[in-house]
Amino acid sequence: MPSFDEVLKEAGEFGRFQKRIFFLLSQTGITFSSLYASVVFLGRAPGNFWCRIPGAAELSERCGWTLQEERNFTVLPLHLRNESVSGECERLDVTWDASASCASPLARYGNHSTGSLPLAPCHDNWGYEQPHSSMVSEYDLVCGNAWMLDLSQAILNLGFLAGAFILGYAADRYGRIPIYLLSCLGVGISGIIVAFSPNFTVFMIFRFLQGMFGKGTWMTCYVIVTEIVGSDQRIVGIVIQMFFTLGIIILPGIAYLIPTWQGIQLAISLPNFLFLLYYWVVPESPRWLLTRKKGEKALKIMRNIAKHNGKFLSPHYSEITVSNEEVSNPSFLDLVRTPQMRRNTLILMYAWFTSALIYQGLVMRLGIIGGNLYLDFFISGAVELPAAFLIIVTIDRFGRRLPFAMSNIVASIACLITAFLPEDIPWLKTTLATLGRLSITIAFEVVYLVNSELYPTTLRNFGVSLCSSLCDLGGIIAPFLLFRLAAIWLELPLIIFSILAAVCGLLVLLLPETKGIPLPETVEDVEQLPSHFGKCGKKRKQRDTNSYI
Repeated sequence: MPSFDEVLKEAGEFGRFQKRIFFLLSQTGITFSSLYASVVFLGRAPGNFWCRIPGAAELSERCGWTLQEERNFTVLPLHLRNESVSGECERLDVTWDASASCASPLARYGNHSTGSLPLAPCHDNWGYEQPHSSMVSEYDLVCGNAWMLDLSQAILNLGFLAGAFILGYAADRYGRIPIYLLSCLGVGISGIIVAFSPNFTVFMIFRFLQGMFGKGTWMTCYVIVTEIVGSDQRIVGIVIQMFFTLGIIILPGIAYLIPTWQGIQLAISLPNFLFLLYYWVVPESPRWLLTRKKGEKALKIMRNIAKHNGKFLSPHYSEITVSNEEVSNPSFLDLVRTPQMRRNTLILMYAWFTSALIYQGLVMRLGIIGGNLYLDFFISGAVELPAAFLIIVTIDRFGRRLPFAMSNIVASIACLITAFLPEDIPWLKTTLATLGRLSITIAFEVVYLVNSELYPTTLRNFGVSLCSSLCDLGGIIAPFLLFRLAAIWLELPLIIFSILAAVCGLLVLLLPETKGIPLPETVEDVEQLPSHFGKCGKKRKQRDTNSYI
């Protein structure tokens, strides 16, 4: 009986069929990255706002004031009292009732100078010049409530974390396609509810669910793509991430054309319903079917692949070699039970955590300082495009480990030099910080590929999901680490980033090299992968002699 890789080679490792599936599933990266970075535009500053005096809404309606006129009557007296008082988070401790004058609502307090009137903090009554342009103005996430905007992003990352565990496990147990389609449906429905949430509590609940299902779509489509191509073509795992960057580049255009946050939220959520059409065009992963002892279904799909690729699969194939192990309920223990699996898992978890923390930390550090929000965001996304091209150029020549390690080392050096550069050469600091971001982006994209190549089919989706969950943990920690350390010394976060990246660069050299090696089907295959000293396991070598480059 032929092995799966032998049948795949005969059917075509990256023919017309795989290219079509790759293109269709890659669109998921656009919607996922839009969700990932959407808070920048959903939660953008709402423009001018002020603390409304009790009774202001009724008086404004009676008097026919514009928002600007109401703001003038509210804020100007505060400026006369103290120019440093903005009127955003505090107001005069007065009330406007039916007796207030439209021309001078404070006239009733004429016996007192404005400066003698007491001030009161603002809790839940603000006015906005652009009331529905941002979720900040929609849910009053200003002043003492500003931290709730950060919480909304943390909740999204917690959703990613939950999706990595729950849906990663489900995809290994119930199949890639059912969980992918379920996730697409979940992202679309929860996204709509987020857009029309009546209060912030409902918003947070469905923001979490959208993050959970969003992670399910991205991780599952990535695994499907890497499982239907040959070992020589798994570079598609890098190329698919260019669509993630494409989503980052497209997002500011969407936000520029749509003036309200609800419109932006719907624009990044509704396309997920279109992915449900993939039910009729994207088959289940034949590798996964083999692990479930469904060789006939797998062979039927392989014949269909061969037909679309213009190949001919031998009619003598009645069955494909199936894995002799089956993990019906994968757990963390399955990932650390054997020496090679344990080492791979721990190093990959650290690499995911480090890549996410440094990547997000550098993005936030560069930030958007003045200028045009849309243009600056577009440029920051475009910086990531060269990463995929550099990987494509180097990964087939030098393998996975060297680019993985060097990208971390370069990021470490760039962060360290940037920290000690004087402030009077900002262009050089910015250039090096950008180099650090480009380097860590390369590391971030390589870890996706390496992670999927270092786990057997029975544990691949669960292993990738579990390890990548450390990415979400890094994303949650990054803002707190950055801002608290920066309060001590502005460049201190860069020192921490440098240390983390340097350690990661050394650790990944201990991983097996997977260039040109078929995806492992069993834990035994993983244990027989070429060691970090460059020697190949005998059993694996004998079984797949013709599969190496």
